[in-house]
Amino acid sequence: MRTSIATVCLSGTLEDKLRACAAAGFDGVEIFEQDLVVSPSTPEQIRALAARLGLTLDLYQPFRDFEGVTEELLEDNLRRAEAKFKLMRRLGIDTMLVCSNVATATVDDDEVAASQLRRMGEAAARYGIRLAYEALAWGRYVSDFEHAWRIVELADHPNVGTCLDSFHILSRRWDPAAIEQIPAEKIFFVQLADAPELSMDVLSWSRHYRVFPGEGAFDLVDFMGHLVRSGYNGPVSLEIFNDVFRQAAEERTAVDAMRSLIRLAEQTSIHLRDTGTGKATMELATLPGVGEPLGFNFAEVKAGQPELIRTLLYQLGFTSQGTHRSKAVELWTQNGARVIINNQNAQGMEPGISAIGLDVPDAVAAASRALQLKATAVPRRSQANEEVLQAVAAPDGTEIFLCEAEPSGPGWIREFGAGTPEPAPGSITALDHVNLSQPWQHFDEAVLFYESTLGLTPRPSVEVPSPMGLVRSQVMRSSDGAVRMALNIAPMVFNSEGNGSGYPQHVAFACSDLVQVARNAAARGLEFLPVPGNYYEDLDARFGLEPAFLATLSELNLLYDRDADGEFLHFYTSTVGNVFFEVVERRPSYEGYGAPNAPVRLAAQYLADA
Repeated sequence: MRTSIATVCLSGTLEDKLRACAAAGFDGVEIFEQDLVVSPSTPEQIRALAARLGLTLDLYQPFRDFEGVTEELLEDNLRRAEAKFKLMRRLGIDTMLVCSNVATATVDDDEVAASQLRRMGEAAARYGIRLAYEALAWGRYVSDFEHAWRIVELADHPNVGTCLDSFHILSRRWDPAAIEQIPAEKIFFVQLADAPELSMDVLSWSRHYRVFPGEGAFDLVDFMGHLVRSGYNGPVSLEIFNDVFRQAAEERTAVDAMRSLIRLAEQTSIHLRDTGTGKATMELATLPGVGEPLGFNFAEVKAGQPELIRTLLYQLGFTSQGTHRSKAVELWTQNGARVIINNQNAQGMEPGISAIGLDVPDAVAAASRALQLKATAVPRRSQANEEVLQAVAAPDGTEIFLCEAEPSGPGWIREFGAGTPEPAPGSITALDHVNLSQPWQHFDEAVLFYESTLGLTPRPSVEVPSPMGLVRSQVMRSSDGAVRMALNIAPMVFNSEGNGSGYPQHVAFACSDLVQVARNAAARGLEFLPVPGNYYEDLDARFGLEPAFLATLSELNLLYDRDADGEFLHFYTSTVGNVFFEVVERRPSYEGYGAPNAPVRLAAQYLADA
């Protein structure tokens, strides 16, 4: 699949955008007219730069408001078009995007529109230019891709074809199956965009809220299936109008864009195996197939003052397994729950989650998949007698370690020693979930990363009120629930640096007896996150709990929820730096996260920091 991207997707100068696209691995780009107009570089210099970077210039766009006009205005439009054809020759671009008229059309007649496009095609042919006619979803007379194709058929000129744009088709709920009826040689260009489901006018939706494939609600796999079956084998390009993308670093956005196309190609390949390939000639790259992660291997907290984290873990019943033989890191465990405290290069650093280890069926294959999806490998110094661990960086900087699942437990544990002898097993059994805050401008990128590289499935997002505003949370989960990761958008008050800095994250531990864990922790001096008395009055009103049980909850600052699948008990520690811990007990099949209690937690943390 030949990949391309419109320069309008990215921030920066035209030259910056070209460099970012090349670094991300794109084959070509669409030149958005405004980017060229404001560039100090000549068309010849842009063409030479693209060539040095190994990029083709695939499309010049947009040419607006051409057809369906009076003869007088048509002559002016043809003069305007010829000037652009000359410019395109200088750039070395042979295809122009012609949008259906939204402003100046006064003649609602397909024969007229077709004859005018034919005249434009005749002029374009003298310069070796092709015209890709696209139906804009808000076009005055032409807003449907099938209608646009009928006009192209009537124009009957070799230099006049059509452009298919997934946003214009899917936003209007048009059925993309009709793509297969268009001759592949007359599909001159294809643009892809995803978008969230929103109730608003289609123009505003298009201009501000498009996202990369896999980050919205459109079924682009089905769209691509029809496209490939048609026999089309030209560029598959991204055209994303998004206010956030045009403010973010262009290198990062380009990588996110490329990841979305790689993942879409894989999903389309799988889809075609099930639905048939038709006249397909497009080659779709595949990725190493890896199973879902099998569970958490460890969580790592980096801290300039490790004693604060040590104290919390001790109070929760964890035991030190000593320090690593060659690194300034230490291991604390309780049954299958493992926490690493990392003090390397952490002077003055507030405690925060720095890494997550996941058990996977094949660590090398999982790492290879992540790298092919544009993840960045994490360099790790290891001595000859130490376990080799595969690791990549998530978009938020969290390091994701991909660990080979071993029945006898992780081999790297043997690299720690001289810790406290293991006491009788406590009630904490494993890591239940990890909650990571995300900067608002990269939230969709994070969801796509965890879905595409790790095979985690995004659950419907929820919004939780807090004293700092609404907090949006989305759970990424393996099918069996062995791995649960909640991604939260950091409120703007924490986001002045653009990276979610300062917003607390947490690790949740599963246990078999929460009340006992809480009593033992209290005896060891744990400061629980305080829960107001009003909460317990409301709890009693909602669930009618036994008075003795309600009193126990109130005494220990425990929270409670119940649904059709069971009960959920949990408590939180106080926050240390940017991290806190949660302990949960699921009875017997509760699958949620105590969402009704999240506002209580957020308000208590706000008051504790005030």
